Amino acid sequence: MSHWFHRNPLKATAEVKFDLKMVATDSQALKLCSDLKQARARLLELLPNANHEIDVVEPALTLYLSLLRGLIEVPEGENSDWSKLRHALRYRWSHSMLGTKAEGHYDAIYELVSVLQNTAFWYMKHASKIAAQEEVSMDEAKLVHRSLRRGAGLLKYAQDEWVNKLLESPAPMSDSDPRVHTAYLNQATAEAQEVTIARAIELKHNAGLISALSNETSRMFTTAADSIASLDEKIFGHWTQYLRLKAAFYASYAYNYSGQNLLNQDKCGDAIRALQEAKKKYEEAGQQCKEYSHTKGPGTQAKPEKHQFFRRLAPIVTRTLEKCERENGMIYHQKIPYDPPELEIKATYGLVAPDDYTLPPMAPLWTPVTYSAFDLTKNLSEDDSSKSKTAQKVEGDLPAVKETEVHHTSKDHKNDSGCSIM
Repeated sequence: MSHWFHRNPLKATAEVKFDLKMVATDSQALKLCSDLKQARARLLELLPNANHEIDVVEPALTLYLSLLRGLIEVPEGENSDWSKLRHALRYRWSHSMLGTKAEGHYDAIYELVSVLQNTAFWYMKHASKIAAQEEVSMDEAKLVHRSLRRGAGLLKYAQDEWVNKLLESPAPMSDSDPRVHTAYLNQATAEAQEVTIARAIELKHNAGLISALSNETSRMFTTAADSIASLDEKIFGHWTQYLRLKAAFYASYAYNYSGQNLLNQDKCGDAIRALQEAKKKYEEAGQQCKEYSHTKGPGTQAKPEKHQFFRRLAPIVTRTLEKCERENGMIYHQKIPYDPPELEIKATYGLVAPDDYTLPPMAPLWTPVTYSAFDLTKNLSEDDSSKSKTAQKVEGDLPAVKETEVHHTSKDHKNDSGCSIM
């Protein structure tokens, strides 16, 4: 789907050496440190490239998190809530919307949250990559749907289960800021629902169902936009405009199919009013596209107005509206209401929910014996100045992640909906 999705930059991170001190040299403990370093490096190597397959990225994530879990929780049989190594290492990450400025914490939970968020962003980018192909098969469309649901699931799990356990409250405008999280979660879920809508149109499902799904999707994009509307416009304005244009576009779809549904029920006056509203919302979406293209900010430059799925709606609304007006003048003679009809708030089926996610089991290497080999006193910072703001300032910003370019086709797709993700 050519330039249909807006994507923000990945988070950048500093190297972690996992140089943990021990009471006595232990081969299993040494292997754990080596495996942690290698597993992290492997995952970070994969994430900048959305062309990788899920079957490559998912095992890399599972491996690293199974090892990282031993720095957060204690092995079975130990009497403690948190690992004695949770605060032994410092993790530095940037945030997707805040450029190269890094935030660092001596907290393995901060590392966990950041990794889950960055992998969620990869899933969203992977979905965009598949949708950008010239032809997308049914199986590939399911992958788009799955990627977006999985991305939403990782974000939801990180926020619901772990952000509240961080040592400090999330910084404003960071990826864990509830407002930014709400935007990402609703965007990923709404985009997954876009696949459902396109499929419903392609299979010529009931107009009432398509209208309800479109309305739900529009509401999700609106929620996403509203959640970041109060944040710095110079940073978040570009992203907000994308969310607003998608909200207006799917509101237009909702009213269009509501009009068709009302006409099928011989409610021609109501149908005309719904289609008038569809035309108005489509024009709003077109204006939002212009504003989005002229607004600077982090992230890619989507071009939804040039996509067939966007362009096909205008002539459909016009034709259906003209048909209704013609038939109302000749047959129905119904009054056209001043206010548009109420849209269905809840679709009967087809609604998308984020995938459930839980951490993988702790790696087998984390045994009570291996855990006891690490010396807590040696792993605590001997000099508090190393944690000071001055020391952190010396480290400087992180270089931006160099993401592999994804090809977007500019060709129209040969189906009824005009959408590539069928």
